Amino acid sequence: MGCAEAGRRGGPVSPPGAALLTRPPTAGGGKGLAAQLLLAVVSGGYAVGAALGWGSDEVAKIMGDFGLSTAGLLAAVSCFHYARTIDRRERPAWLMFAFSSLMGALGNAVWGWYEVILGQEVPEPSLADFAFLCFAPPAIVGLLVLAKRPVTRAGWVCLGLDSWLIGGSLLTLSWSLALANAARTVQSGAPGSVPRAALSLAYPLLDIALVSMVLVLHFRRSANNRSAVNTAIAALALTVLSDALFTSPLLNTTYRSGEILDAGWFAGSLLLAYAPWGARRAESAEQALRPPRAERPHSRPISGSLPALTPYLAAAVCTLGILYNVVDGRKVDRMVVFTGCTVVLALVIRQGIMLVDNIALTQELAQKENHFRSLVQGSSDVIMIAAPTGTLRYVSPAAAGVYGREAEQLVGTELATLIHPEDLGRVVHEVRRFLAASPSEEPTTRIECRFESGDGDWLNVESTVNRHQGGLILNSRDVTERVRLQAQLQHSAEHDPLTDLPNRALFTRRVRQALSGRRAGDHSTAVLFIDLDGFKAVNDTIGHQAGDELLVEAARRLQDSVRAGDTAARLGGDEFAALILGDGSRDRGAREYQVHEIADRLRTTLSQPYRIGGSEVRVAASIGVAFADPGITPSDLMRNADLAMYRAKAGGKDRVELYAPQMQAEVVRKAELAGRLRTALHEGEFALLHQPVVSLATGEVTAVAAQARWRSAQGILFTPAEFLRVAEYSEGAAHHAAPGAAPSPAPDASRTAELGRWLLEEAVEQAAERQRAGHHVPVAVRMTAQRLLDRSVPLASLDALLSRHGLASGALVIELADSDPRVPFDELERRLTALRRLGVLIALDGFGSGYAAISALRRLPVDMLKLDRGLVEGLVESARLHKITAGLLRIANDLGMQSVADGVDLPEQVSALRAMGCTHGQGMAFSGPLDEYRLRRALVRGTFPVPGGLAQPALAGGSSSGSMVTRRGSHNETPVPPA
Repeated sequence: MGCAEAGRRGGPVSPPGAALLTRPPTAGGGKGLAAQLLLAVVSGGYAVGAALGWGSDEVAKIMGDFGLSTAGLLAAVSCFHYARTIDRRERPAWLMFAFSSLMGALGNAVWGWYEVILGQEVPEPSLADFAFLCFAPPAIVGLLVLAKRPVTRAGWVCLGLDSWLIGGSLLTLSWSLALANAARTVQSGAPGSVPRAALSLAYPLLDIALVSMVLVLHFRRSANNRSAVNTAIAALALTVLSDALFTSPLLNTTYRSGEILDAGWFAGSLLLAYAPWGARRAESAEQALRPPRAERPHSRPISGSLPALTPYLAAAVCTLGILYNVVDGRKVDRMVVFTGCTVVLALVIRQGIMLVDNIALTQELAQKENHFRSLVQGSSDVIMIAAPTGTLRYVSPAAAGVYGREAEQLVGTELATLIHPEDLGRVVHEVRRFLAASPSEEPTTRIECRFESGDGDWLNVESTVNRHQGGLILNSRDVTERVRLQAQLQHSAEHDPLTDLPNRALFTRRVRQALSGRRAGDHSTAVLFIDLDGFKAVNDTIGHQAGDELLVEAARRLQDSVRAGDTAARLGGDEFAALILGDGSRDRGAREYQVHEIADRLRTTLSQPYRIGGSEVRVAASIGVAFADPGITPSDLMRNADLAMYRAKAGGKDRVELYAPQMQAEVVRKAELAGRLRTALHEGEFALLHQPVVSLATGEVTAVAAQARWRSAQGILFTPAEFLRVAEYSEGAAHHAAPGAAPSPAPDASRTAELGRWLLEEAVEQAAERQRAGHHVPVAVRMTAQRLLDRSVPLASLDALLSRHGLASGALVIELADSDPRVPFDELERRLTALRRLGVLIALDGFGSGYAAISALRRLPVDMLKLDRGLVEGLVESARLHKITAGLLRIANDLGMQSVADGVDLPEQVSALRAMGCTHGQGMAFSGPLDEYRLRRALVRGTFPVPGGLAQPALAGGSSSGSMVTRRGSHNETPVPPA
């Protein structure tokens, strides 16, 4: 049957491929194992049946012919279907395998037609022979497609030479054993013997070609779909092996269909049918279980050396063929000599090509070795190779410059002895984890540790670690400067640049840590917020440099005063904080007393005089204390301390205040009132009233004082004293009640400024309207010194305001409200002088109170003095106040200034002031604040009666609301709700 039967049965396989078949299933789970067991059971059953003769000759012929045909057809269908499901370079190969199996199935079917259906011997040659001859060429083409293609012309030449070395050697051996007789039969030309002899030559030659391709493919097979390819090779190898047994002289003459030899062809076809599907299920697990490249044994296995031994093995086979003829006493056939010579010639040519390639590779390897040696030796990084035992086997020369150690001194040293003991455990853990990880998922890792230098110092070293023959390759560099810079940047990010105390971010984190972890249940932890009272005056009087020196000294005192485990911090500006960790005390009263003592000691320490630039500077400290109540958050704890600190400042400064829950309630209530004030400002709920200023000699209205009122939604008019106090609180609360905010001007300060702008513009506009109506009466507007010095209100805007409304010169009086000694008089003097050039008159308000009244009178360009209402209220009852007021009025008269008494509410006050020489008065003795309608009525009338004794004042209680009351010593004419 020859190669026809080979075509019927499959193809050759190499020993490694056969070994692949016996390997335990590495994937596919239960389904893969079941398929392999089914394949083994069916093949074994067929072998048992063939060995027992199938029970009868008829069944044996059916199983030997149609059984093999069915197996071949199954292999053809399986390979064809698999080829349609893949989109790879291997698709033509599997189509060739399908066609080859189909030819084998056709040959066996024809063989069965003659033997089973027709019951006669199969003629030679026949259609079956044609089908069997067509089995090998497609299989050879398929194997060529699966082989790894050479990339150079020399590679293609070597591929052809290797194929001929294998094929020629097998041909020499086969020719010596059996093919020579068949060839002589063909040459003899005996009738009927030529076709049979030609077939007997064709089958072995095709088998030899197929075996050659199997072996070549084994050495050059592609890595894609390795399991399926190996299974197909094994199937073809099993078929060729059966063909070789069939063509041997022992079985060729006695073979009958259905014998044990058919089991080999049957198993080969089933194995080829199974290859695409069963092996594909095993592919993923085989790749998962395949040892990574970095972990494979480094001693090359024998199978890895077989490609290099192939020429010599082929020459050995060829030599065996020639020796067989010589030892047997036969004449050496010319075919054997020719084939042997060509094999030797091919071997010489191949060795020549390999020699040239080896020379080129050696040169290239030397160049690359020199290149990489130059890179390693010239690199500033230290390259180290550590053996699996941890011993350094190689250290690059850069170690001398980086570590201060010669490379030769480090070679042979244990790597662990060079690492800092505190870092060694972490490094060992990371190395073990890295070596246990998959190289494909984690090819490298980074390790940073301290490395001992030659002078005994510890360097911060960063190493990139790779695997190397079970050991490690470390590419190390000195990062000490980088680590120091990072530590410096980290310190700068968490500490105040001026005082080097922890900043707000670090303080907040430490508060959070104190409220969590093992201290979470300790409610005796306290936070102190500290504000330096009077610090702004230091900046304004002796300069910001002196202020910085004061802050540095205050920070030093604070740091020295807290315990080692506590934290002192600067939050910004002149605000400091301290975290006093709890001691686990459950006695809240004792703990509050203890912390209050600590806070009071801090207050005393911070309030001691500071020696700045040869001068003694004093500031005070207001301290707020809050405790870590159960369940409190860090932000709430810091907010409570801030509120307590603000309460300490509002309560007189230079004191310690403990947080109480009602503080937060008061914040909420006043914040609501401040919110209503903001709404009123934007919705126009403010009204402008004017109080007449009357000449005490004639009763004539000489001026009007503009006053703002806020009419709330409930219809209540708030006086300036009330709503300005709310606005002032809003400024402080917005600044102090938000511990997460950076120190900045309070947002409500802008609303206070907006209210001041509205008051000035409204007063000027109404004064201009009255002037156009014939009432040439100046209007007085009260302004603070800070407001006058505000750069956001330039003089040009005031000049434009006066020009826009056409207000005459001298029709606007600015009442300067401050007497704060910290106000820069030089700048204030320049601003007031410029205002006077615009025709604005200047009045010094609140004269007789404060610390800077005399200085202001001496330095500032003032046109009139306005006595403080505190002097006027006690004028009649107190002889001391009477003398002080009389002295101040004499100063005004001596300077030629007009004088205005504020808060003149009683007739006896009018008489006393007129007797002292006061020229003008303003108060309920004449009129309360009037709206525009009532003011014009009073201006039309022109004068008010001046009481000479206990007379009632004219228009007493006259106001826009009709609810004004005359109260001794009070300017709050309008009832207001309690604050």
